[in-house]
Amino acid sequence: MDMIANWLGNTPDFAVPFALAALGLILTERAGVLALGAEGLMLVGALAGIGAQLAYGMPGISLLLAMGAAGLVSLLFALMVLVLRINQVIAGLALVFFCQGLTGLLGTLLDWTNKPVKGPGAIELWPLSELPVLGKLFVQNPLVFMTPLIFVGVVWFLSRTTTGLRLRAVGENPQAADAAGISVLGYRLAAILAGSALIGLAGAYISVLSTKLWIADMTGGRGWIAVALVIFARWSPWKALAGALLFGCIEALIPQLAAAGVRLPQYFVLMTPYAVTLAVMIWVASGRNVSGNQPGALGVPFIREERR
Repeated sequence: MDMIANWLGNTPDFAVPFALAALGLILTERAGVLALGAEGLMLVGALAGIGAQLAYGMPGISLLLAMGAAGLVSLLFALMVLVLRINQVIAGLALVFFCQGLTGLLGTLLDWTNKPVKGPGAIELWPLSELPVLGKLFVQNPLVFMTPLIFVGVVWFLSRTTTGLRLRAVGENPQAADAAGISVLGYRLAAILAGSALIGLAGAYISVLSTKLWIADMTGGRGWIAVALVIFARWSPWKALAGALLFGCIEALIPQLAAAGVRLPQYFVLMTPYAVTLAVMIWVASGRNVSGNQPGALGVPFIREERR
């Protein structure tokens, strides 16, 4: 029972980065911009967060600065896809490679590697924290409890506000949105910045609140899993949150099995999240049409002169 309690208690800690990164991707792609750079932006957020934490020692400021850093780097991606109209798949992959090299270089030059930082203490939701087995679910760091509220806010924005509906219109039919007087490039730029900030927050969560240190490539492919998670969720934030919990359960189970004395080959442990990702993608592809709920203009550059 202790193993189950620890497993459930650690699941949110592993799930939150997947959830925030997937939400940022959904927000960007709802505007019609195919975002494959989550892995790189998470690394930027992780490095900026740990640097700010080493400098100021205030997790709230560190997370905000990490979001700003990811948004700043995403301007390069926006330049490539909105102004230069480079293929969005190529631009996303280039952004990942650029961010991997940049963060590895800066982390080494600034001597931030393997320097532990002090994160915030856990918050207990009493009396739920006293429940048998499930109690540890309600003893988490503040961002875990804020994540569902962030999802509520984004869902409300996309479905209940004029600005959110216009953003979705830009992703579905940019020509019609432009004819209605909506700034397609302006909305897409705003979506890239906001989505990238959420992805940067996911990276900062790993470095500042979870591991509490920085190492090169510490996101370990979580950004790529988030990309697959968006497809699995069919661009639905709530389904993405459920999928993040699924992957969080899987990642949280591995150290619990090791602590219980279950011997697992190292490479099997490393491949498990990706094997599950492949299984989920195959399951999704074998069911309904994967592209059924994707934005109609996803990945299609907008050229006003070619509007018909």
